[in-house]
Amino acid sequence: MSTQRSYFTDEFFRFLRELKKNNNREWFQANKQRYEKEVRDPALQFIADFAPHLKKINSHFLADPRPNGGSLFRIYRDIRFSADKSPYKTHLGAWFKHERPFDGSAPGFYLHLDPEDCFAAAGLWHPDPKTLNKVRSGILNRTSEWKKVKAGGLKIEGASLKRPPRGFDADHPFIKDLKQTDFVSSIRFANKELKSPKFLEQYTESCREMSPLVAFLTKSVGLPW
Repeated sequence: MSTQRSYFTDEFFRFLRELKKNNNREWFQANKQRYEKEVRDPALQFIADFAPHLKKINSHFLADPRPNGGSLFRIYRDIRFSADKSPYKTHLGAWFKHERPFDGSAPGFYLHLDPEDCFAAAGLWHPDPKTLNKVRSGILNRTSEWKKVKAGGLKIEGASLKRPPRGFDADHPFIKDLKQTDFVSSIRFANKELKSPKFLEQYTESCREMSPLVAFLTKSVGLPW
């Protein structure tokens, strides 16, 4: 029997708040051990413990607890092309991707941890044009399956075109969906929910709830579900 535990404590969120006020290399280096102990390591443990739950949702997706190159995004920002030169992210993100390499954008599950905004998300965010066209073709060719996704009550979020994409009928019953340039759904959490020993179960259930969208998108881009 698995033992419930808390992963994301007051110390976890306190560190991120302090980092937001002290987003510089000197402060981070002085507090790096705190980051590893209070933020990184609990997140990696969560990812490791989520892995068997994710396998039950779909065996093709990975929860990889490696500190580098795994599911956890780096805390370091890419500032090469950004006007904001703050060196560190003030949130933590984890991306649970498909096991198979994919040339383009691939759907997956996401966890976003921020003192002001925590949520689970799933789907495709900013897909490349080729991948986006595959999803739109999926909606056209597998209409009944898309209807089931929509019937589940998931809200499709993200950016959308003002006009129908070129080559698509403006009168199509799913034209609103065909105009989407992102296909994402999300479920938000209060901080007290993340601190609860039941959060692993709650996050797992959120991913399961959003899995029909991920299943449709995964099959649309040609990956196994």
